[in-house]
Amino acid sequence: MSNEYQFPFGEYVHPVVQEDRTPKKVFVLGVYASAVHAKWVAKNGKIACKALAVASEPRIFWDGNEKEAEEIIKKIRVPSEMGHLELPDKDLNGPSAKALDEKILAPLGFDRKDAWLCDLLPESRLNRGQQSAISKKYKPFLKKLANEGLNEVTVPNKTEKFCDNERVEEITKELLESQADLLILLGDKPIQQYLHIVEKESYKRLDDYKKNIGYGRCTDVEIGGKMIKVLPLAHPRQIARLGRSSQKWYAIHQKWLAERNNK
Repeated sequence: MSNEYQFPFGEYVHPVVQEDRTPKKVFVLGVYASAVHAKWVAKNGKIACKALAVASEPRIFWDGNEKEAEEIIKKIRVPSEMGHLELPDKDLNGPSAKALDEKILAPLGFDRKDAWLCDLLPESRLNRGQQSAISKKYKPFLKKLANEGLNEVTVPNKTEKFCDNERVEEITKELLESQADLLILLGDKPIQQYLHIVEKESYKRLDDYKKNIGYGRCTDVEIGGKMIKVLPLAHPRQIARLGRSSQKWYAIHQKWLAERNNK
């Protein structure tokens, strides 16, 4: 991990981690940190990118607060020839956080103050949409505006691997520090790259867990010498239909929510 990576227009990537280190009831493990997104409007008034990643989130699983987003975006200098940045459309910042709060924590009887939040990778990465926007819209300006300080975008591209053995140990230390008795895993990646490493006999996919145990049911796992209840659930992207998502997992989670509401 490195804080030398730069977003478009110069902001540096920084790790986004749990700030409130007091004991918690639940530990939530996601995949990788998101970013603050801005609408990039070209000099001719046309939209160059509806939601360009321009800065690290102000905190982990940030809810997209517009006032905070506006303050961050206003500080970013854009060469006049490239237009300007402004707030993107609603729900283009923080949608996963809202889904976590409303569709996972609340149904379980928790809110943010009860939760210790963590990601396999506590830094932003560029997905295909961001890579395409940067390649087509941003890179053509680099040679022309290098003297004005326009930077190369060095945030790494998203890969399938987010967590190495050193990071696994760091997560386990955080989990034990949190004193949480429940570990929620968001989707396949935390299962494959964390749980299956610390518990070799465990399943590798959420689908396997659903078939063998049942969606939304806890099991007991020993991690770092402590017995912890583990609850694998679909990623917020799936359960809130964000971008390219799975109708299957949306429907499965909806059924779980209905069952929780009827208890």
